[in-house]
Parts: sequence; C-alpha cells; structure tokens
Amino acid sequence: MTGPTTIDLAAARRFLYDDARLLERHRVAVLFDGAPAAPVLDALRPYRNDDGGWGHALEPDLRGPDSQVSGALSALEVLAELGPGTGPEVQALARETADWLSSVSLPDGRVPHVLPTAAGYPAAPWMVPNDGGMLTFGIAAHLWELGVEHPWLDAATAWCWRQLDGEAMVGGYTVHFAVAFLDAVPEPDRAAAAVERLRPALRADGTIPVDGGQDGEVLRPLTISPSRHPQPRPVHHGADRRGAGPARARAARRRRLGVRLPALVARSDRRLARHRHPRGPGGAPAARTSLTRPCAGP
Repeated sequence: MTGPTTIDLAAARRFLYDDARLLERHRVAVLFDGAPAAPVLDALRPYRNDDGGWGHALEPDLRGPDSQVSGALSALEVLAELGPGTGPEVQALARETADWLSSVSLPDGRVPHVLPTAAGYPAAPWMVPNDGGMLTFGIAAHLWELGVEHPWLDAATAWCWRQLDGEAMVGGYTVHFAVAFLDAVPEPDRAAAAVERLRPALRADGTIPVDGGQDGEVLRPLTISPSRHPQPRPVHHGADRRGAGPARARAARRRRLGVRLPALVARSDRRLARHRHPRGPGGAPAARTSLTRPCAGP
C-alpha cells in the first residue's frame, strides 16, 4: 500500500502563474482562498458566442472561435464548480447552454464530439469532426449537478441510459464521463447497477487504458471518480421525476464518492481505493457509483 501523499500547494500556485489562464487563476482563488465567484464569471463570459455556445479555445484542444460541444462541457464544468447557489447568472448560463446544445444535438439525443466548424482551425490531433457522443455523459452530469430542468437534458439522459443499459461500453474517457453521469443522475439504484456493468473495464491494477491516446496512457481511479465526499446537489422538484421522488433525491444527495486521497493499493488482489460508505435510512449503506470497490474499516 502506498503511503500518504502530500500536495505542494505553493508549487501548484507557481505552475498556475507560469501557465494558467486568468480563468483558472480565479477558479483556484475561489476553491482555496474563499474568493468571490464574480471574477470567475467575468473571465468565463468572453468565451461565449452570440449563438449561446462556447468557443475561443475554452477547451484548449480546439483553438477555433466557433461554438463547440467541448466548449459547452468546459463552461458547465466551471458553472457546476461554482454551484447554483452562487447566483441567478449561473443557472441562466447553464439553461442557455442547454438551449445551444439542443441546436446541435443528433436525433437520438446525443451531441457530437467535434462539430464540422472546427475544421480549418488548429486542434489537437484527436479532435477531428465526428459524431461520437461520449461528451453527452459529462454535459448531462453537470446539468444534473446544477439542477437544470431542460428538454435537452431529458433527451440526453435517455440516450445515456440507453448506452449504459446496452452492451459493455468501451473504456477510456467514455467510462470516465459515464461515471460522472452516474454520480450525478438522481437514480441511485439504477446507477449502482450500471456501475457493476462498467466495472470490467478496470484492469487488474485499477486503471483503464485510453485507446488512441499517448503510448501507455491510462486513467487511474482518482481520475475516473475524483470526488472525495458526498456532496448535496439540487434535484428537480415534484414527485417521481424519472422515478426520483423525495426519498430517491435524498439518497442521491448522499451518493458521492468518498475516496481517501491517495490511499491506493497496488496489488491486484487488493481494493484500489478506500471509501467510507455514506449511510442511508436505517443505517444501511447508501448506493454508490464507484468503480473502485471500498475497503472495510475507516
């Protein structure tokens, strides 16, 4: 078993000063220094286009100005990080982003990985126009985290469940985004069952290979499921929305990954991440969407 890992926050800050955009500097200030959220939103807005989407290399792998699905994912990540309690602009921007997503969605509910407008602009070699839908999982996850009600989210959620209920999914980042969706959607029992179908994607050492990535590129457990503690999130009000009545909503709030950083076990016959189960009604363990099985004990 590896020992505790210390984090050199000062070195991380130096890295930010060397390489980060103003947006990331403000995000770190909110997360670590209790800074206000307004500068984050001020730095985010210039990436937004008149069509309601996001471009201008907000996702650094695509350098063009046009709105892209990955730009929408990046913007929603920032908004979800701030949280809906930050102010009405967060929710408004999320809903308007969902409006734009509706305009580029495919008939089955997913959004393309890269839109054709990216052609002709600098981009990472793997960011070529294609209709792969894996980002749909991550985008839906952030909209669920933000408590947004929108027709696009309904269609996207249905598409995500169809993929998860079908044949075994491919590995790599598809699993990463799928786990984010399962952590966010307020259907814990169904999510827990889906995780069991995803679990075979893990290799014996707890990693998932990235097909088409750099040589030897893998996703590690804390990349796949990074959240440390259960975090409450807004859920849609009203009885039994997609089966998520008040009891299910409470379970969804409790259901987040409790990874102990970075207590990873290297041997394949041991569990690869340590978790403390949240407790559900009557003291029973609540549903979990972790691909890495919890160890017993604190």
